[in-house]
Amino acid sequence: MTNFKASIQPLDRAAIALMLLLCFVIGVMILQGDVVTSRVRDFTWQHQESETKDLSITNSNWKNQKIGAEYNRFALSFSRPMDTKSVEENLKIDPPLAGKFSWAGRKMFYTLLTPAPYGTTYKVQLQGAKDKFAEKERTKRTNAPFIGNFRTRDRVMLYIGADKEEKGRLVLYNLTQDQNKILTPKDLVVMDYKPFPEGDKIIFSARTSSSQDLLSAQLYTVTTGISLQPKKQAEPAGKVDLILDNKDYQNLKFDISQDGQTIAIQRGNKASPGDFGLWFMPANTKSGEKPNLKRLQSPPGGDFTITPDSQAVAIAQGEGTAILPLKTDGSKPLAFFPQFGLVQAFSKDGSQAAMVKFNTDYTRDLFLVTNQGVNKLLLKTTGSIVQCQFDSASPTLYCLVTQLLQGGEVYQEQPYLVAIDIKTAQQKPLLVLPPAQRNVEMSLAPDGLGLLFDQVVPQDPNTPPSPGNTLRSDDGEAIATSSLWLMPLLPITDTGTTAQIKPEQLPLTGFHPSWLP
Repeated sequence: MTNFKASIQPLDRAAIALMLLLCFVIGVMILQGDVVTSRVRDFTWQHQESETKDLSITNSNWKNQKIGAEYNRFALSFSRPMDTKSVEENLKIDPPLAGKFSWAGRKMFYTLLTPAPYGTTYKVQLQGAKDKFAEKERTKRTNAPFIGNFRTRDRVMLYIGADKEEKGRLVLYNLTQDQNKILTPKDLVVMDYKPFPEGDKIIFSARTSSSQDLLSAQLYTVTTGISLQPKKQAEPAGKVDLILDNKDYQNLKFDISQDGQTIAIQRGNKASPGDFGLWFMPANTKSGEKPNLKRLQSPPGGDFTITPDSQAVAIAQGEGTAILPLKTDGSKPLAFFPQFGLVQAFSKDGSQAAMVKFNTDYTRDLFLVTNQGVNKLLLKTTGSIVQCQFDSASPTLYCLVTQLLQGGEVYQEQPYLVAIDIKTAQQKPLLVLPPAQRNVEMSLAPDGLGLLFDQVVPQDPNTPPSPGNTLRSDDGEAIATSSLWLMPLLPITDTGTTAQIKPEQLPLTGFHPSWLP
């Protein structure tokens, strides 16, 4: 016995002690049951590099992700099956965002009821939630504390400048950071533009500053310096590419598809005025490349817009509106609406459209037309229905409308902004504009919380135009100056605060405003 004790070396004693300690710990764990703490493994709006990365503390990588209006749902993935009720009761979002929960196994989804307001940083916290087996095991064990962050995109708008260095140039203004940036060069006068869906580029038509010919426009793209994709590096702002010249054809109205792949252009042959039609081309055409233009073989039409699915175009033909496929053979319409002469707007999913009916008594009706065959009258006016946009945050249609003023010797139309509940057809007037404001344009913010509009001041016809004044409206009228306004918006049901909402004049001089996505 003495010899056995003497043979045990110090290292052996340490090993035996460690094994006994481990046996004791294992025994305690067996008696206590499963004590693994549940934790959040992934938060989709924080874009982690690894699903197993510990999110129990704030991660600095959240700055790479900015959420837009198209993001309507985030997910939390857990390491263990969770008690869904305890998770839903303990999830906190600051500032609050209304939404609803759904589950798929260990993954929780939170779907927003309305888009998250832009220009805001949000904190998502979860503490005190139990896993699925906590109650059965009679334990008070809760999840490892989780804090996640995300930020919505800055409020960014575009406009055509009307004063000094900005005159006739496309300008990007970041309202969140109070910074503006001129995108186009001095030698081009921008006439119209449309943002790409990703916000990284703008397609615009422009003529040279030395030309007053409104039909001499060429098509260009320009980079914004912004990337809405977290893993895509933005190109420097102000890189201009000529994508379609005006050598043989005049370039008139144009549109870009919602998927950002196709541009449609109305063109007229310079050598043959009767040769007028709709063409389309890839949107990724670069400067110096020969554009891959294809003509839509269809009877000539008027105003048009590409449908939300990016596969067709709605165009005024004859006394109605045709939906034509965006391919060479457009002789067979996908649909035809003989009673409506114009499509003012599509809802984002394409299930609804705002269409205008031109009546024989010179009045106009605005109808809601759905893919279920519903035609609902929303508004009637003696003037014009200038512009409409669907709100993605609520069942509301915002419109810029005019009403004919009665009793005057001079024909005048009174423009006004109105919100229409598309479920009830209830109208809520927002703002009445001066009768002289004939060239008003509006743009609804992607989060539905603001409406941009301009107030163009035409040049006095009795005053000789100055040599430097190259700005003209769509109808050829010379522009003296223009102001930009922002009107905050509330849901149409909040009638008690309507009188308190007033538009704010922005410290900018320009016209044709539009929000960036």
